[in-house]
Amino acid sequence: MLSLGSGGGKTAKPSFVSYVSPEEIKKENVNDDLKPHLLPGELVICEANTVVKYSREDSLQRGFYGKLVCTNFKISFLSAEQLLDEVEQSYKNKLMGENDISLHCVDQIFGVYDDKKKPLLPGAVKNKIPEKLLLYCKDFRVFHFGLRYTKEEDARRLIRGIVHHCLNPTSLKCLFAFSYVGAAGGLKVGPVGIEEEPPTIMFETKNDWKVELDRTGGLLTYRIISSNENYKISTRLPQFFAVPSTVADDDIKKYKGKGIPLWCWSHSSGCALLKMAALPEIADDSTSQMDKSWIDRLPQLLGENHPLDHTIRTEILSATLPTLQEIQASYNRFKQLFLPDNAAEFWESDIKWLSVLENTNWLEVIRQCLKKALDIVECLEQRNTSVVLVEENCSDLCCLIASLVQVIIDPHFRTLSGFQSLIQKEWVMGCHCFLDRCNLLRSNDKEAPVFLLFLECVWQLLQQYPPAFEFTETYVTILSDSMFIPIFSTFLFNSPWQRDNNQMLDEDRRMVSRSLKLPSVWEWSVQFENSVQALFYNPLYIGKPKMDNRRTQRVKPQRQMSLPSSPSYHSRPSPRKGFFREETDHLIKTFLGKKISRWTLTAEDHSVGYKLFYENWRSKPIDHHGLLLPLHDGPALRIWGQRYLRWIPEVQIPGGGSITALNKACEIIDEIKTLQTKVSQRILKRQPSSPNIDIFTPFHESSRLSSTFPFGTLRRQSIKPRIPVSTNLSMSFGSMENLPDDEEDLVHWKNNNFAWKHSNLHEQHLPFGELSMYLDKLKYEEFLVAISSIFQLNPLNMHSLSLYKCK
Repeated sequence: MLSLGSGGGKTAKPSFVSYVSPEEIKKENVNDDLKPHLLPGELVICEANTVVKYSREDSLQRGFYGKLVCTNFKISFLSAEQLLDEVEQSYKNKLMGENDISLHCVDQIFGVYDDKKKPLLPGAVKNKIPEKLLLYCKDFRVFHFGLRYTKEEDARRLIRGIVHHCLNPTSLKCLFAFSYVGAAGGLKVGPVGIEEEPPTIMFETKNDWKVELDRTGGLLTYRIISSNENYKISTRLPQFFAVPSTVADDDIKKYKGKGIPLWCWSHSSGCALLKMAALPEIADDSTSQMDKSWIDRLPQLLGENHPLDHTIRTEILSATLPTLQEIQASYNRFKQLFLPDNAAEFWESDIKWLSVLENTNWLEVIRQCLKKALDIVECLEQRNTSVVLVEENCSDLCCLIASLVQVIIDPHFRTLSGFQSLIQKEWVMGCHCFLDRCNLLRSNDKEAPVFLLFLECVWQLLQQYPPAFEFTETYVTILSDSMFIPIFSTFLFNSPWQRDNNQMLDEDRRMVSRSLKLPSVWEWSVQFENSVQALFYNPLYIGKPKMDNRRTQRVKPQRQMSLPSSPSYHSRPSPRKGFFREETDHLIKTFLGKKISRWTLTAEDHSVGYKLFYENWRSKPIDHHGLLLPLHDGPALRIWGQRYLRWIPEVQIPGGGSITALNKACEIIDEIKTLQTKVSQRILKRQPSSPNIDIFTPFHESSRLSSTFPFGTLRRQSIKPRIPVSTNLSMSFGSMENLPDDEEDLVHWKNNNFAWKHSNLHEQHLPFGELSMYLDKLKYEEFLVAISSIFQLNPLNMHSLSLYKCK
């Protein structure tokens, strides 16, 4: 590791500056022989040797020198010196290494000239080579590369190549995904995915929709449409979808999917959640009259579709939620909080961090989405009202609110496979424009983090009700990172039609004989080994009880959270409250609003209703397999720390954070399962067999855990002294001089030192594995078996065990 002086920016001046170049330190540059790991179809575009990667953990005063390579897929830094100094990482991606950056993950590029940071734009790279190259990533990593010792010609070629391939507009057929699968002859690349139980429903066939309709009890009143097969009617609809049984195929063909209520989810009482694209405003009077006639017929059609008398509510989302431009502007302000160049800049911004956070308005956007979803849930659960979500294209805010409502109300979508199926149904088949919203073609005018906003809302729910979700925040964070890996078909297209259209590959039709089979992001084995996929599963998840037969139950059941019907509950008025602006979109205001106002429940404001509904639900015990209403006011909303703070060393908590409790839960589960296996073998008098692979295993040695696990792992920092973490160490070990120098040797020595174990038995928080050494083995096993039998512990159920620990 080299001490290389100031890293630029506002970094404090070092006490020692090295004026010796790396060529003089080592005659033979071992980095010249390093080769990047290339995926199928990946090609090296440019590279430069003797590039310094500054270490963020060492306050940019030290770094590794190596080779910086730019390919048609990523930017990769290779260093033989860092390979020797690296610790074992628990989180490894097969596609992307720790020092790899996807080209589509690069958000901004800056050059440092004479300690001044200037943006580098396409076509505007000056002849003067910057001293440093700064890369700001969409996953909130910040890379600092020093070019002081790099050959000028190589540095210029490298900078121009990186700026061109990261920031220049491109076309769909130039994305790396087609080179990736094309190198395999159009077949899927990577290992075969692990069979999931149950599998993720992709909603690409008629049977997939039938299964979901059957699960929610919607087969009696909704039917599956196949008339759009091969996209004959509209390219903005999937090939198969569900509509009310009273909607005819001719109506769908006439309006090309516009103004047609599409089924999302059915309630057990018979009401349903639907979404609809607004009819466009047309100057032709005859067409306008035809559209008006269709809007007038819709309430009757939806009423006939319901077995009982009920009301219908249309929710025009643009009237109460922020626009896409406002969401993007808020997120741009928000993300600047988590991109400090150095420690000095971080601590300087820390003084006014909360006020800046409030001014970004990002948490307010999240709150409004949760509040809107809660309002919709109250209509479905309490008022027995079908809700139709209306948006201009029905592919942005409709996807967000519809998905969030289903996560809140249906426990199936809080499982891993159910959550992935939900994204397939509402986002992929809902024609969300991932290509435009993620700005993969770098057009910049249509970018908006709508899907990320949905993940933010889900993360808030996950933090509030951890036992209700089968997946962890690590899974949600990795899913958000996968959006910027241009390989997976899930996040690569604006619609299923665009994905299935072969002409997008090449203008010459003769060169394309079949569709390329791009992998889905749900094929996690393409990115991760089983050990990493184990981090997706929540050990605190309470297993789902036996399912009741919702399909045969068409009368609304008595619910624990239901409010008694009272005139005062349904008649209290309340003033309307806007969000970002009072005026709504011109299209909704002048055309759509006039047509649907007569069958929209706009005369009655629901703010009081859902507030009482919410308070009544909160007053009763939480059923983690039932309705989960989010907390959305004030301090209830938190910052998604694992996503936004994981790369900032100053906020890492060594050996702390929520991960330590999760790791402890995994250790307990692992031991209970082991003991249960031993007891079963003794009872059945079977020969010991090879142990099964457990899903939940301890994550990592406690000495390497930090609050940002698995993304941030504690590293040796040579410029910082090793300070004892406990004031009792001198008493425990007798003399500090006897401590081993190496940290790993220290951990090994503690585990084998008899005196340390006994003197710290009552002071240290030991896992069950170490505590069992002080108990008689047979009694210890009998103790845990007894506890398991008393509480009927399930290895995947930590609820009973937590009750025991509290007692």
